[in-house]
Amino acid sequence: MVDAHQTFVIVGGGLAGAKAAETLRSEGFTGRVILICDERDHPYERPPLSKGYLLGKEERDSVFVHEPAWYARADIELHLGQPAVHLDAAARTVRLGDGTLIVYDKLLLATGAEPRRLDIPGTGLAGVHHLRRLAHAERLRGVLASLGRDNGHLVIAGAGWIGLEVAAAARSYGAEVTVVEPEPTPLHGVLGPELGAMFADLHREHGVRFHFGARFTEIIGQDGVVLAVRTDDGEEHPAHDVLAAIGAAPRTALAEQAGLALVDRYDGGGIAVDASLRTSDPHIYAAGDVAAADHPSLHTRLRVDHWANALDGGPAAARAMLGQDVSHDRIPYFFSDQYDLAMEYSGYAPPGSYDQVVCRGDVAKREFIAFWLAGGRLLAGMNVNVRDVAEPVRRLIRAGTPLDPDTLADPDVPLESLLP
Repeated sequence: MVDAHQTFVIVGGGLAGAKAAETLRSEGFTGRVILICDERDHPYERPPLSKGYLLGKEERDSVFVHEPAWYARADIELHLGQPAVHLDAAARTVRLGDGTLIVYDKLLLATGAEPRRLDIPGTGLAGVHHLRRLAHAERLRGVLASLGRDNGHLVIAGAGWIGLEVAAAARSYGAEVTVVEPEPTPLHGVLGPELGAMFADLHREHGVRFHFGARFTEIIGQDGVVLAVRTDDGEEHPAHDVLAAIGAAPRTALAEQAGLALVDRYDGGGIAVDASLRTSDPHIYAAGDVAAADHPSLHTRLRVDHWANALDGGPAAARAMLGQDVSHDRIPYFFSDQYDLAMEYSGYAPPGSYDQVVCRGDVAKREFIAFWLAGGRLLAGMNVNVRDVAEPVRRLIRAGTPLDPDTLADPDVPLESLLP
C-alpha cells in the first residue's frame, strides 16, 4: 500500500508525464501528484506537430492530452512554465526555476528530448527552424503557408521522419522544398536502401528535390534573412527558410546532476532504467524519450523516441512507482503519414541486425508489408497502406519462431495462421 501522505513528482509535461499522472489517480493513489512542465502549454501530444496540425487539418486544442480543467478535477498540482533546474537525489528534492523547492517520495523523469542543433555559421538567422514543441509548430505552420503563397523555398537538413513529414506538409502548402541528407536514401539507417528509395520516389513525385551525400556547412543570410544553404560538396541551394531535422537528444541534465546511471550517447544515450523503468536510484523512475530501458522481449537496452513509447511508458512507470510488478516490454511502434501514404512500423531492426527483407503485396503501388528477418526470425514489420496488421506483426515478433520467407511473402496466407 502507498501512503496517502506521500508526494509523487513528475518532471516533464509531455505525453509520458501526463499519462503517468492520470494512471496514478486511476490506480487509486491519493497522495500529492505534482506535474512540472517547462512549457506554458498544458501537456500535449507531439505527432500532430508534424502531421495534422502542421497541415492545418487539426485545431490547436486537439493536440492536448487532457482538457485544462481535468488537472484540477484530478487534483494534479500543475506547474506550467517552470523548469526543474536542480535534482538532489540524496535529499529527494527538486528545485524549480523560480526557486521553489519540492520534496518528493518518488520521482518520475519524463523530460523527453530536444532537437539536435546545426553547428555551422548562420544558425542564428530568423529563418532557421526546429520542430519539437507546439510553439515551433505554430511558427512553422505560418512559415509554410507564407512560403506557399510567395513561391518560397524551404531547405531541410535531414531526411528522417520529421524531415520527410515537414517536406510533405510544405508541398501541400505549395512551397518549394529541397532536402539535404548525408546518406544515399531517406531513412537509410531505419529502413535500408531499397525501402528508403521508395520514400525518395514518393517525394520526388510530389516535387521534392533531394541532395544526397552532403551536409550543411553554412546558412547564408543578409540583414538577418536566410538567402541560401551551402553544402560540403560546394553546392549552394537558394532558401527562404531552413529546417534542421537532424534528430533529437535525450534531456538528461537533471539525471547527470543526480548521479544517475546514463547510457553513452553513441549507444543512443538516455537514462538507464530496468524493465520496470526504475533508474539506478530506487526512488527515481524514467519514461518516454529520455529512458533507455532493458527490454525483456528484445534482450537489449533500447531508447525509443516515438509516441507509443510515451503513451505506454508513462502508465508503466506510474504503476511501478505504486509498487506493482511491472515489466515494460511493449514492442516498439511508430507511424507516419506522408501525402497519400500511411505506414506503421513495429519492432526493432537496426542496421546489421537482419539478413533478409521480405515483402508481401505490391511495392510499386505502395500497398505492401515489409518484414525484416534474421535467421528466419522476424525482427520488424512495416505495413504501407495496409490496415489492421500491426498487431499480428507484433505477435509474430514476440513469438520469435522461425518463419518461411516464401510463406511470409504470400498475401493469401493470413499472418495470424503463422503464429505458434
